[in-house]
Order: sequence, then C-alpha cells, then structure tokens
Amino acid sequence: MQSNDTTREPNWLYSRRFFLRGGAAAAAAIAMPFEVIGAARKAIVHQDYSPDYGPLFPTNDEATGLPLLKLPAGFRYISYGWTGDVMGDGIATPSLHDGMAVCGVDRDKLVLVRNHEQGGTSGSFTGASTTFDALADGGNTRLKFNAAKGKWLHSEAVLSGTIRNCAGGPTPWNSWLSCEETSVGPHTVINGQNPFTKQHGWVFDVPAWGKASAEPLLGLGAFSHEACAVDPVTGIVYETEDATPSGFFRFVPKTYGKLKRGKLQMMKLDAPNNATAVIDGQSWGYFNTGAGFPAGTSWNVSWVDIADPTAMFTPGGSYGGVQAQGLVQGASSIVRGEGCWYGNGVIYVCSTSGGANGNGQIFAYDPKRETFTLVFESSGDMVLDNPDNIAWSPRGSLILCEDGNVSPQQLRGLTLDGAIFPFCANNLDF
Repeated sequence: MQSNDTTREPNWLYSRRFFLRGGAAAAAAIAMPFEVIGAARKAIVHQDYSPDYGPLFPTNDEATGLPLLKLPAGFRYISYGWTGDVMGDGIATPSLHDGMAVCGVDRDKLVLVRNHEQGGTSGSFTGASTTFDALADGGNTRLKFNAAKGKWLHSEAVLSGTIRNCAGGPTPWNSWLSCEETSVGPHTVINGQNPFTKQHGWVFDVPAWGKASAEPLLGLGAFSHEACAVDPVTGIVYETEDATPSGFFRFVPKTYGKLKRGKLQMMKLDAPNNATAVIDGQSWGYFNTGAGFPAGTSWNVSWVDIADPTAMFTPGGSYGGVQAQGLVQGASSIVRGEGCWYGNGVIYVCSTSGGANGNGQIFAYDPKRETFTLVFESSGDMVLDNPDNIAWSPRGSLILCEDGNVSPQQLRGLTLDGAIFPFCANNLDF
C-alpha cells in the first residue's frame, strides 16, 4: 500500500540518491552492464581483503558494545531487534531472523521488512486478520531506522501464520515479497497430529506501510521458495527454488504491480541434457547448470508455461509438482537456487551448491538479450562457501552472503574487475 505522501519514494532511489553524491565516477559505475564483472581479468582473483576498504578488524556494535562483527576500518553498525526484545506493539521479537530489505523511504526514515524463518507450531504472533495459518509461527516484522541520526525508531509484527519465511525480495511498489521455504500442509504429521490447516509454500506481499494481507499469491507457485527479484521496468517477478533439481521461474503479471493474475513460467536453456530426474517412476532428461562450467559460459533462454502453479505435488504424490511440469517440457535446473536480486537491468542468481566442487555459482540473467550467464564459480570453500543471499551495490559490484560450514561465515564482495574479497565476517561466538 503506497501513501500519497510525496516524501515517500521507491526504496531503490534512496541508495542511488546518496551514492550519486559521489560524483561522475559513481554515476558511470551505475551505468555499467554486468559483463564488466571480471572483464579486466581472465580469471577471478581471490583477495585477502579489498584494496579499497582494507583488512577486517573486530568492530564494536554501537548498541551492545560487543565486537560482534569484523569490518574494514571506518565502518559502523548498530544491532537491533534481538530475539525476545519487546517491539513497539508489545509483541516479543520472533527468532530466526532471515532475509530482509529496505522496502520504503519516508524522508530520512528507512522502512525494512524482515523474515523470521520459524517453522514450528507454537502459533501466529500477530492478530487473526494478519494470520494465514493459526498454528504456524513464521512471519514478518517491520522496522524503521532514521538514517540521518543513525537511530532505530520502531519495530512491529506485520504478518504471521506462515512457515519458514526464508528469503524474498523488495518490490518497486514498496513492499517485500516474503517466501515460504517449505512444502508442509494438512498432510504433514508431527507427533501423530496434523497441525497445519492450510498448504504452505507460497509468497506473500508485505507492504512497507499499512496492513499486510494474509492471502498468499497463488500464481507465483507452490514450492519451496527461496528468493524473488522484481524487474522495475516490466514488473516481472523472478523466483528461485531451494531444491535439487530446482527451477528458475518468472511470474508475468497481467497488470504491473498486481500479482494475483498472471502467468508462471520456468526457464529453459538451449543446451543438451546432462542429467535425469525421475518423476512418478519415469525418467526425464534435463540440463543441469551446476555441473561445472567456465566463468563466462552463456546460454540462450526460453520459457515454458506452468499450467497449474498450485500443484505442490506430482500426480504420484511426490514433492515438485510445479518444477515437474517444467522438466517434462525440457526446462533446465540450477542446484539449490537461493539468492536472487535485480541490479542495473540484470537478475543475479545464487546456486548455493552448484559447480564442480559444490561450493556455489553466481549467474546473471539478462531479460533483454534472453541469456543466462555463469558469472562466477567458487573453486573452494575458502574462496566462497555456498553463497545464499545476494545483493547488488550501486557501485556495480555484488555482495554475497555465505551459508556453508567454514567458520567464520562472511559477506564477500565480487567487484567489477573480477576480484572476490571478504567484506564482513561473523565474530560472534554463541
């Protein structure tokens, strides 16, 4: 829901507005196409730290005084909304914080919507009108931050009764698409009972302002969702699925910004089959992008229609009814599709466990050229350890969030000239 208040603006304008204060060089970086990532080098260069930012140092949190993170010199952070902290509406902050984004700007106030990847049956933490399934305890909170003063202002519960809200993505209409990474429903048995009254595995549109709707967006598909990225020009929503094999999907709305009606499709690449999937006892060939390819490998893209986006299961009762509809039409797969982000006309996609070593891949889908290109493949867990969430910087580079087993887990930058380096490291020992 957008306000008529003219001080409110789309979320992506805020970062660009501040970045452009840096002058012509910054403006030129924004205009660069994705091909320049790595173009200056024949191979990705792993650096111990950024030549621009420098090494990482333990840095004290300005809220607790504890060195929770390692950051380059000069960077600051303020933690907020620890599990159990009472929010502005009197509700305790839920646990399992996950994907979030700035989804709106009101003067200098940034509005963030955050996922809580709870998957239990302790019950919704919001009222009945903003609850999807009464016993499910996942959902979303909303936070406000004054950027000019560097101060957290408010937090509140906004949607619950969902399950395993993992990632998602911001929209041009000032909201957050919150994705359920699950397939549980009335068929699920926990301690001998069926606690869930509704099928899960949906996407919900959670606004930066106003009341959220507990109605799922059925057309975006029933599967183990991970993330979404919206092309602000076309309004098309791109979606990843955390599975193996997993589809890369797009939802083409009939009306810009209205996601109740439209067409769901799965990506098909112009490449020979190199893998098989068994669907209800029958073997089907498909192309798997996670088999390991040189950086810069590119494939032409087409799309196949998904006739029934709500089919969580195949006719034989196995998970994967949506992806199965694509695979039998020749659609392709990535390995554990997770992070997904729009930047400068390109949709960037993380394959968390893809590649020859299984340490992860980064792809770029160009909707104008209809190409899908391997930008980067990790050569080992010390280079990049299973990238999960991803974000695009106005400088033209990428920030990759690790979700593997190496300690400490880090945020890594992938620069325009093809260097990868640690930008932030977890320094918290529980």
